Amino acid sequence: MLREAEVQLGKGQSIGEVCRGLGITDQTSYRWRKEYGGLRVDQAKRLKELEQENSRLKKVAADLILDKAILKEAALVCRRLVREAEAAVQESCLELRLRGGPDERWTAAEDPDTDRRVHARVPGHPRGSSDQDR
Repeated sequence: MLREAEVQLGKGQSIGEVCRGLGITDQTSYRWRKEYGGLRVDQAKRLKELEQENSRLKKVAADLILDKAILKEAALVCRRLVREAEAAVQESCLELRLRGGPDERWTAAEDPDTDRRVHARVPGHPRGSSDQDR
C-alpha cells in the first residue's frame, strides 16, 4: 500500500488525494512512511512478525512475574503456618511435661526394642538389624 502511495505521489497527486484513494488518513500515511518508509516488503513483514512475537513474549513475562508474586505470597503464608505449628507443638510438649510426663503410648514408642522392630521392616536401616537379631 505504501509503495502504491509513493507511485501515485510520484505521478503528481497530492498526499490528501492519495490517502483518500487508499482509504486511509493523512496521519496514517505519515506514520507508515516513518515506520516502513525505507523497508522492502519482506523486511516490513518480518518487522511485523517480530513485533507480534515481542508482544507475545511480554505477555508471557507478565504472567511469569505474576506467578512469582503468587508463589512468594504462598511461601510467606506457609512459613507463618509452620511457625504457628511449631509453637503449638512446643506448647503441647510443655503441657505434657507439666502434667507428669508422657503416657504409655510415648513410653512404648521410645522403647528400644519397639524401635528395632519397627525399623527392621526397612531394608538397610542402621537401626533395623543388629548383631543380636541375626
